[in-house]
Amino acid sequence: MDHLKVGKIVNTHGIKGEVKVVRITDFDERFEIGSTLWIKEKDNQELKPVTIDGHRVHKNFDLLHFEGFNNINDIEHFKESLLVIKTSEVSELEENEFYYHEIIGCEVETTDGELIGKVTEILSPGANDVWVVKQKGKEYLIPYIEQVVKEVDTNQQLIKIEPMEGLLD
Repeated sequence: MDHLKVGKIVNTHGIKGEVKVVRITDFDERFEIGSTLWIKEKDNQELKPVTIDGHRVHKNFDLLHFEGFNNINDIEHFKESLLVIKTSEVSELEENEFYYHEIIGCEVETTDGELIGKVTEILSPGANDVWVVKQKGKEYLIPYIEQVVKEVDTNQQLIKIEPMEGLLD
């Protein structure tokens, strides 16, 4: 994997070249003015570099403006495209911090060895992330807190949890 998703362009905003982005990153610096991102259009595997020259948040969306794209006609075709960064641009994380792509796809089992399922999504509702774990039509919401998540091995793609009462009911 040479690139990692940091956002998805869901629409245009206004007529001056802004795009409405759903964020897929916890790192605010990804959308700072002067940052370079790559646009991966849905029908095209070619990546197009863009430099952010405007950023603001509006109704839970990031609104971005790219250098040299100054009206709606310039950016209309970017709808449904992904914003990515090169994997070489990722920064080192603190202990017990992980990138979404390291967690999604991991098997989850209890400390007793009972298989719960695979992490399919990560939600960020507030104080802590919540990992969505699915298996055979069942879905579990696992909070990423010390009392529950006991071990994360991204190399083995395995997470061990100690479920609180009622968590797996």
